[in-house]
Amino acid sequence: MDESNIPIDINIGKLQDWLVSRRHVNKEWQKSIIAVRERINNAIQDMPAHDDIAALLSGSYINYFHCLKIIDILKETEKDTKNLFGRYGSKRMKDWQDVVKSYEKENLYLAEAAQMLVRNINYEIPSLKKQIVKEEQLQAEWDKKQSDYLKNEASSKTEFHNLCKQLGIQGDRIKKELVDRLQELPGIYEKIGKSLKPLLPGIELYSAFTQYILGNKATEVLPLLQYVVEHGNTTVYEWRYGEPPLSIEPDPIHIELDDEEDNGAGDQIDFGENEIDFGSIEAPAGEINFGDGDAEAADIDWGNIGDAPAADIDLSADIAAVSLEESGIVVEEQGLAGGVARGRDALTLLDNPTTRNQLIDQLVELESFLKMRLYETNTSSEIASFSLIQQLPTESTAALAAMLDAVQVVTASLTTPEINHLHNVKHSPRYVDVLTAQLKQKLTLCDKLSRLAARAADHRQAAVARAADLRPLLARIIERTKELQAHIENDISKKYKGRPVNIIGGVKFL
Repeated sequence: MDESNIPIDINIGKLQDWLVSRRHVNKEWQKSIIAVRERINNAIQDMPAHDDIAALLSGSYINYFHCLKIIDILKETEKDTKNLFGRYGSKRMKDWQDVVKSYEKENLYLAEAAQMLVRNINYEIPSLKKQIVKEEQLQAEWDKKQSDYLKNEASSKTEFHNLCKQLGIQGDRIKKELVDRLQELPGIYEKIGKSLKPLLPGIELYSAFTQYILGNKATEVLPLLQYVVEHGNTTVYEWRYGEPPLSIEPDPIHIELDDEEDNGAGDQIDFGENEIDFGSIEAPAGEINFGDGDAEAADIDWGNIGDAPAADIDLSADIAAVSLEESGIVVEEQGLAGGVARGRDALTLLDNPTTRNQLIDQLVELESFLKMRLYETNTSSEIASFSLIQQLPTESTAALAAMLDAVQVVTASLTTPEINHLHNVKHSPRYVDVLTAQLKQKLTLCDKLSRLAARAADHRQAAVARAADLRPLLARIIERTKELQAHIENDISKKYKGRPVNIIGGVKFL
């Protein structure tokens, strides 16, 4: 086999040692290369405007092979300075020719090129690849975060709209809309009060059951529920005292609307049904006219009280009036014409928290009885030997199921989330603040998640841009590293009479 065809394989990691051991370069070459780099820096300061030169000088470390290309370009740009002897008079050309000569002394260029090749392959190219992979991972992470933020934002918006739907409001001005919705409560309660008639058969069955079990000891069952079924949603006053009041004066409801109020009016809201008429007061401030005569304002006509004997004065009516006032009833007329319902007594039975809870408890009690009675009716054959209830008037399964269904419908209509929220809003200003804060918190969370999603999108876009900038740089370094490797292989091959040289582990194996 011809020796000129035997390839020379050099491992990339031992390339520099191989050049030193074969005495192609001096092991102290790094001390000599400093002066060459200084000459290159000085020569770069004065360069002609040329696209090829600009491409060579950008984005890469200038080496010996770049200097050769620059000289070839200068041969065209500096051809006007060529003399009769074929030499160039241009200082630019002389500077770069001196750089090339310095490089070729003791094969400095070969040592430097080998070092650059090793650094590019072992460090620069892997580092750029890792950076690109890292940026791609960041893209995926920020993309996932953006998706999560948007998903959570949509979920929070859905919760906000669902809660607003429960409350029956739009959610633009929460407190004001809640206050406006409170005006609908009396109509809602009135409608529910009129829908309790179907409960009467179940109540009668429960009453008969209690009478049969307890006998003479039985008391009236579900008194409040029976009252509402018979009389509807009356005031608490009427339920307590058995007669309607002459007038109703409920306590005003105070809800602070904060900055949601448009006209700056007072935040006190009075849901009373009747207005108090104080008559026509035409007297000047500080004067009270008690009569229609010509007497002066300061004169008070007490009638014939001074002429009546003391024994004719009957104080029983006054004592009765005092006792009624202490019990919360103000008598406007004699007899049983009624009085003024104030405070909680002015509320309806379904609106008053105490009576409302009692009514719900009694509905649950009736529902439990009907469920148990329906169960016993369905399993009567199994407990026939000891069931006392068989002696009661029997009800069909369908009838019991209808009674139970009626109770459950009423209970559901009275305890819907919308009515519960409105009831708590009316009777607890603190609940209004908590509910409003809860809704506003969801909106704030939506805004925050939206900003986080936008920021995640910006970070992702920045990672995309960085990766896009790195990819051309990586491709350029790989391309120039391939050229550098080819130059080194060719130069070493020349030193061994053209034998093929292969640098193992170079760019070809990346």
